[in-house]
Amino acid sequence: MDDHTDQIRKPRADAVRNRERVLEAAKAVFNAGGPEASLEAVAKRAGVGIGTLYRHFPTREALFEAVYRREVEQLSELAEQLKNAKDPVAALRRWLHSGVEFVATKKGMMAALALAVQSGSELHAFSFDRLTKAIGSLLDRAVAAGGMRADISPEDLLRAFFGMCYVHDQAGWQATALRLLDVFIDGLRVRPKIKERAARRTSPAAKRKR
Repeated sequence: MDDHTDQIRKPRADAVRNRERVLEAAKAVFNAGGPEASLEAVAKRAGVGIGTLYRHFPTREALFEAVYRREVEQLSELAEQLKNAKDPVAALRRWLHSGVEFVATKKGMMAALALAVQSGSELHAFSFDRLTKAIGSLLDRAVAAGGMRADISPEDLLRAFFGMCYVHDQAGWQATALRLLDVFIDGLRVRPKIKERAARRTSPAAKRKR
């Protein structure tokens, strides 16, 4: 590899690292500071100049959308990582808990994302499709393992999840959302007694008594 190639590749690698630092910083700033959080605060937290930030993201909306897409991708990747977990119900619970952080960031960007994520938009379709597939893969495993009721769809579960997150706007809403999610998931679990009763009802002896 010659010096000329090094000179070409190093700026590209630096650019990728800078972009990732900006996205990670933006997530933290928007989560903590809401829609009025400044791009200057993002640049400072990322350790880059404001000019570097604008080269990657020329508008606040462009930065918000990039953070949003990155969060969706990370949730999709987390679902893949959890697909082989020993306890499918615990894996689904962990994914939903991670989703609360995604919603917290999304709430901080709501003003700028209001038009971009409206129903029918490409960004809305992208996020709903990816998140539905992610939660669906974990739900299917939990149902197949006999740990979760089969009469709820991925779309139902995703809408319930967002409903629990968005119904609370006061400080500390995340703790409330996490508690409600735990109650909700526990309510969807198939209890051993229920499975035993179902097995008895379908056993040959029970059928002969009918």
